[in-house]
Amino acid sequence: MLLLEGRNHVGTALVETPLPQISPLAGEPIERADAERLAGVLKALADPARLRLLSLIQSAPEGEACVCDLTAPLGLSQPTVSHHLRILTEAGLLNRDKRGVWAYYSLVPSAIATVAELLTLPRKRATKKAR
Repeated sequence: MLLLEGRNHVGTALVETPLPQISPLAGEPIERADAERLAGVLKALADPARLRLLSLIQSAPEGEACVCDLTAPLGLSQPTVSHHLRILTEAGLLNRDKRGVWAYYSLVPSAIATVAELLTLPRKRATKKAR
């Protein structure tokens, strides 16, 4: 599974692996390994509870939230929320900061933008940057 910020989760070990430099929409074939790594991140995003978690964390007053702050809005148990947070963290979309017995999660600032950039058609990217 691809981890943004250049990390790849293999079993329980973290290995340095860069994101593909070419968008799958750029008109050039994407390498198989790059496609597999990008698919891992997209798979982490492709769950309604995880998308809501990203939204809840991003909109939290300090831009971070504890599991205890996320269970009620999602209507899910603490172990289930923790499972989803672990998947998002391993995908490189969230940072985890342990403080005593609590863990606080925040978005990785460039992660969502990187995924969006990879999935934006090159023509639209050039138009956006020219403005």
